Amino acid sequence: MRIPAFAIAAAAAALIPTPALAWGKTGHRVVAAIADTQLSGLARAHVEQILGYGESLADAANWPDEMRSAPGVFWQKTATPWHYVTLNGIVYDHAPPEGDALEALDHFTAVLKDPKASLTDKQTALRFIIHLVGDLHQPLHVGKCCDRGGNDVKVTWFGKPTNLHAVWDSQLVDDEQLSYTELAAKLERHMTPQDVVKWWDINPRDWISESGELRDTLYPTAADMPKPSKDKKAKKGEPVLPDLSYSYVYRFTPLMEKRLSQGGVRLAAYLNAIFSEPQPLPETPAR
Repeated sequence: MRIPAFAIAAAAAALIPTPALAWGKTGHRVVAAIADTQLSGLARAHVEQILGYGESLADAANWPDEMRSAPGVFWQKTATPWHYVTLNGIVYDHAPPEGDALEALDHFTAVLKDPKASLTDKQTALRFIIHLVGDLHQPLHVGKCCDRGGNDVKVTWFGKPTNLHAVWDSQLVDDEQLSYTELAAKLERHMTPQDVVKWWDINPRDWISESGELRDTLYPTAADMPKPSKDKKAKKGEPVLPDLSYSYVYRFTPLMEKRLSQGGVRLAAYLNAIFSEPQPLPETPAR
């Protein structure tokens, strides 16, 4: 996979709003904020050196989604499949010809470890890694054949039309209406040292297999079908959609919170492993 250097002008496109494609803005920031508390001193120094003054892990977490509105083949086509993997079963096999999230993660890891890579390419690589680790912990980003990670599974969320993927991207995460800092702090309070030790895993294939096992449990069941109502009858030919509401929130909020917590721990573990040794950046011209 070859990644071109990016023109400075393309960065302006990050300000253009785009649809959420992964955990959503809150979820990705939560993963990054949790990871930020568990970086080693050396990893933190490298992250700050690469991202520059004022850009935190949480600030960088949504950049690959925001840049989806940037013009050009790279953002409009090449990078599109890098946000997910397709998995039939629970064991990852191989990437399709167009690539996937695991192949992208491997590539960007190599960029961070390459002493000859430019600062611009390292910034791109680090921002993608922060994002991709979160993606791989969202179970519907480890999609199965034919429903586009739940995007084609139409449901209602408290009566409003949506799809299953969107529920897991944002609506379930934002149900409690906490800011990302509030939610990250809540999850950290409930995270034990035993959890951190158990979850400290830098192998993305393990994360993918976990998501693959969880994925099929997220789909609506008969319990999610709306009860017949005399006051509201479905129009002729209109399908009756599962209505995900309080029961679904009760069943799956603990799992959603666990995956965000695991994503944060694994992101810290992954970055600590990448930056386990000093890696001087290429010299940059004096201003």
